[in-house]
Amino acid sequence: MHRTVTAEDLLGRMAQNEADFTLTFRRLCDAAEDQRNDGAVAALFADSLSFEEWAEKWHDRLSVEPRGMNEQGAAMRAVNPLFIPRNHRVEQAIAAALNGDFAPFETLVTVLARPFDDQARFLPYSEPPRPEEVVRQTFCGT
Repeated sequence: MHRTVTAEDLLGRMAQNEADFTLTFRRLCDAAEDQRNDGAVAALFADSLSFEEWAEKWHDRLSVEPRGMNEQGAAMRAVNPLFIPRNHRVEQAIAAALNGDFAPFETLVTVLARPFDDQARFLPYSEPPRPEEVVRQTFCGT
């Protein structure tokens, strides 16, 4: 019998450990296929042990699923994007456009047109902002 594992528990641990929402769920796709990929997810957590405790129960739960590990990972990858319009990237594109440079905007549009695809050359667009890139207020005022 598997131990109880919930999304609410994971979400709480993510919030407590400031884990990036998008990257956590995307990296879980790889972890579903191979438990050795757990480290990439755990690295997103301030306290990796918090994720590891949850992941142990999650892998137990996955082991009783009728789908194979590769099918589980593929199904998760189909609904968990790698690329989202992160505020710092949008702000960079706006700032450049205001100066007549539309290349950052065009690149952002290209990346976001295929958010679920692994686009190796655009991996920096999947990353959260560095501390100096954090947007405190967006162009629309939120």
